[in-house]
Amino acid sequence: MTLGDLFPGQVIVAGRSYEKAGQLSVETQGKVLPMAFDISHAYEYDELLDQVAVVIMCLDQSDTRFVEKCIQQGIHYIDITASYELLSQVEMLEAKAKEHGSTVVLSVGLAPGLTNLLASYCKSVLNEVQRVDIYIVLGLGEAHGKAAIRWTLENLNAQFLIKEDDGRKTVRSFAEAKAVEFPEPYRMRLAYRFNFADQHVIMKTLGIESASTWFCFDSPFFTRIIAMMRKVGLSNVLRLKLAQDIGIRALRLLHPGSDDFCIKVEASTTGDGKTLGYECLITGRGEGRVTGLVTAHVAERLYRSSFPAGIFRIEQLFQPLDILEAI
Repeated sequence: MTLGDLFPGQVIVAGRSYEKAGQLSVETQGKVLPMAFDISHAYEYDELLDQVAVVIMCLDQSDTRFVEKCIQQGIHYIDITASYELLSQVEMLEAKAKEHGSTVVLSVGLAPGLTNLLASYCKSVLNEVQRVDIYIVLGLGEAHGKAAIRWTLENLNAQFLIKEDDGRKTVRSFAEAKAVEFPEPYRMRLAYRFNFADQHVIMKTLGIESASTWFCFDSPFFTRIIAMMRKVGLSNVLRLKLAQDIGIRALRLLHPGSDDFCIKVEASTTGDGKTLGYECLITGRGEGRVTGLVTAHVAERLYRSSFPAGIFRIEQLFQPLDILEAI
C-alpha cells in the first residue's frame, strides 16, 4: 500500500518541476498533492515545513543544509540516496537531532536498505558475525532515474577503503571479481566490487569486522563490457559529465535487460577451529517499486509510532522480517 493510499490528501510530492509533481498527482487520482519546492531555498518554506511531520529525501545533495533545516524544525527525516560521503556528514548531526526530537533514518531502500537488513538477519541467526559479503544483481531494464544512473556511472571508477584480515586496503570498483551462485535464472555469475554504502555502514552498526559488496547487471554481456572498459581504462571517460549524459540517455531509452533484481548476503564467523556460515537472499522485480514500498513502511511507522530521536540506519530501528512482511 502506498503512502497516498494510507494518507490521502496528506502526502505532498515536491520538486523543482511542478509539472512532474502534477503528473504524479494525476496518476494517484489526487491522493498525493503536487508542489514546486527547491531544497536549495528551503529557508523560503518555513511556514510550510511547520506543517510537515516526515520528509522523504530522494535526491542526492551537495551538503546537509536541508537536513539540518528539517532537524531544527523537529521533522522526522528519511533518506533513500546512496552517497556514503554525504550520509556520513548527516551522522554528525546526532546531537542536533536529539535536541530537537527528530528521528533521522538513513540507508532506506534496496542497497543500502534491504541489504543491511539481510546482514542484520544473518547476525541474529549466528549471534556473532566476522565477515559479510553482499551480492547484488540489478536489471538494466529497470526505469532508473537520472540520479541513480549517474551515481552508478560515477562509481565505476571509485576508489574506496575496505577492511580485510590483513587490515585496511584501498580497492577499486570493478577491479576484482568473485564467482557467486545465484538462484534461477541467474545461476553462476561474476560479481565485481562496487562502492555501495552498505558495506561501510554495517561494519559500524552491526559490529562486523569485514564487509564487501559485489555487483553485476542482469546481462552478463553488459557486465563483461563494463569490466573490460574498466580494465583497459576506457571507463575513465565516464568521469566526464557529457559521457555520463550520453550513457543516461542510452540506458533510459534502450532498457537492455529486465527489471529483475536479486540481493544475497553471506555471513560467516570462526571460533574454536570451526567456521559457521549463513546466507539469505531476496529476488523480485522493480527495484524502484521495492524501494518505495520499504520507504513507505518506514514513513508510516515514523508517523504513527514513537521512536528515539537521533541519527539511525534502517537496521538499527527495524526488524528484517517486519520490513519483509510489509512489502
